[in-house]
Amino acid sequence: MADTVLVLTTKEASGLLSMSEAITLTEEAFRDFGRNRAQVLPRRRLTLPQEREGEQRWFWMNVIPGAVPCHGVAAIRVDAAQTAFMMQGDSRRQVFRGDVSGFVLVWDLATRHLLGIVHDHAISALRVGATSGVAAKYLAPEQAETLGIIGAGKQAAAQVDALCSVRPSIRHIKVYSPTPASRARFADDVSARLSVNATAVESAQECVRDAQVVITATNSSEPVLFGRWLQPGCHVIGIVSGSKFDMRREHDDEVIRRSDVVIVNLREQILLDEQPELISLLRHGDITMDGIGELGELCIGKIPGRTKASQITTHNNNTGMGIQFASVCKRVIELGRARGLGTELPIDLFVSRRSAAEVQSP
Repeated sequence: MADTVLVLTTKEASGLLSMSEAITLTEEAFRDFGRNRAQVLPRRRLTLPQEREGEQRWFWMNVIPGAVPCHGVAAIRVDAAQTAFMMQGDSRRQVFRGDVSGFVLVWDLATRHLLGIVHDHAISALRVGATSGVAAKYLAPEQAETLGIIGAGKQAAAQVDALCSVRPSIRHIKVYSPTPASRARFADDVSARLSVNATAVESAQECVRDAQVVITATNSSEPVLFGRWLQPGCHVIGIVSGSKFDMRREHDDEVIRRSDVVIVNLREQILLDEQPELISLLRHGDITMDGIGELGELCIGKIPGRTKASQITTHNNNTGMGIQFASVCKRVIELGRARGLGTELPIDLFVSRRSAAEVQSP
């Protein structure tokens, strides 16, 4: 056990952990959760209104804790930002203004010592992508060849990396973004990195057509994917994790209505946040809580994944969970130490030492 706490900035932590290893660690964490060993508290957010530069903005704080006994760690992710909403054409989109402060603190379960602090922007897209990859192992068609992705940012890139990791049969990727330069740049980057045929297309519907895997990874607050576009047998992934505050959604109701299998990361989050993509369907009886599975249950075989080639499956990657951050960041800290990266701080800055008499007192 090191006698220091390692602090890794975004630059230092970026690229340390491969997507394939992140998927393995994330699956182990969700198996622990499915067996009722790992624990989480649902994500909570604070949003305080602020008027800045003539625009309505909100101070935004995110808190996500969890513990993973199989990896021997607990973690909490906390970040603070300023968010606003803007119109891009006819679409309402969420944006973040100015600097963002976000960290993952990782503790050793046995000693309670703080192992390290990782800037969360280094691993945020990685752990979301890895979680989508875990679900896709059980839900995506085994010989999927065509992937359609709506979105062309860092989250979209991580989603593509994860799906190509668990489905190496994917050879063709179609990307749509409302900004032509962004989708063209994304296609060129994916083609070069993953040795696949990636092409930019002119519409979201064209992106989805004939795709066996369909992913949305945008900052849109309104549906960009419509259930009527989906072909039988496809696997759908959404990562918006909206709430009653922002009312964000990327899929219309028909996506869930047409889905034979619906998986979320955490059912409790749906009700806590009144998540727009699912809450109205639950209230109107189009789906029940019993009809929504959790990823941890899927990983331990408690519920089935894809059982027929014709099924439409959906993974609503509906919330960040502390078990993701704990498992991924523990490994990132280990790799950072091995490479001599980061800033080491004395552990006594983060520990309150107890005397022998205090430890033995009732």
